[in-house]
Amino acid sequence: MNAVVNEQLLSFNERNRNRARLLISCPDQPGIVAAVSQFLYNEGANIVQSDQYSTDPEGGRFFMRIAFDLPNLEAKEEALCRAFEPVAARFAMDWRISFAYRIKRMAIFVSKQEHCLLELLWQLKSGDLIAEVPFVISNHQDHQEIVESFGIPFYHIPVSKESKSAAEAEQLKLLAGNVDFIVLARYMQVLSPQFVSQYPNRIINIHHSFLPAFVGSKPYERAYERGVKLIGATSHYVTYELDAGPIIEQDVVRVNHRHNVSDLKRIGRQIERVVLARAVKWHLEDRIISYNNKTVVFV
Repeated sequence: MNAVVNEQLLSFNERNRNRARLLISCPDQPGIVAAVSQFLYNEGANIVQSDQYSTDPEGGRFFMRIAFDLPNLEAKEEALCRAFEPVAARFAMDWRISFAYRIKRMAIFVSKQEHCLLELLWQLKSGDLIAEVPFVISNHQDHQEIVESFGIPFYHIPVSKESKSAAEAEQLKLLAGNVDFIVLARYMQVLSPQFVSQYPNRIINIHHSFLPAFVGSKPYERAYERGVKLIGATSHYVTYELDAGPIIEQDVVRVNHRHNVSDLKRIGRQIERVVLARAVKWHLEDRIISYNNKTVVFV
């Protein structure tokens, strides 16, 4: 896969060599859009997409995502950020500029179930996801052959109750300086707060339940026992509290009394892989702004 993906990355980089995305969160007040637009105009930028949302025009929170093109952008990165600081200070903004030609690097963690992993690999190969994957980490060896067939290094790091701290230390050593974010593609281990703190809002998980229902383990069994008529999946950022981080994407499918637990799991796998891939795509495209354990997703 490497040759195909590398060609896609080079093509993407060339098409987006002057593209950046500005993400903003701040108290809502008049003049924000005008000030940002005037700043970009003064810098010689052309706005190609603009999305905004306010929780309440009077005293609420304002969110904005602007994609723009600016000639010779790479040479202007630092100067552009410095120039925007007075605008940001004026409106008390939390903000960042993401440069589209800087391809994000994502590590994938997986355990025994393969469907989410395969969906990500297929979408990377097809160009539906644009990212570099320096490696896949697993606490089992089941998927080593298939991962390496895509030209991606595979690291087997076993995890037990006794070895958890040492395993996480080994994982963090591999991750350090090599990745921008992590995707848990049905990685069936709870990450420690120390691990999570290294990647705030940069660890994406897929939970096989329509959260906040059936938090934790065995959600399909619990859904079956409860006799639910809808099952779903939730992709969210990982926080210290189990399955309680900001939700990025969810989806559901209708089931009935004829479906047993095995049916629910089979049907659920289809939702899980789609929901996770959507969340990863939106993260890669800088479409997500997190605030107060919620997300604003501009799609």
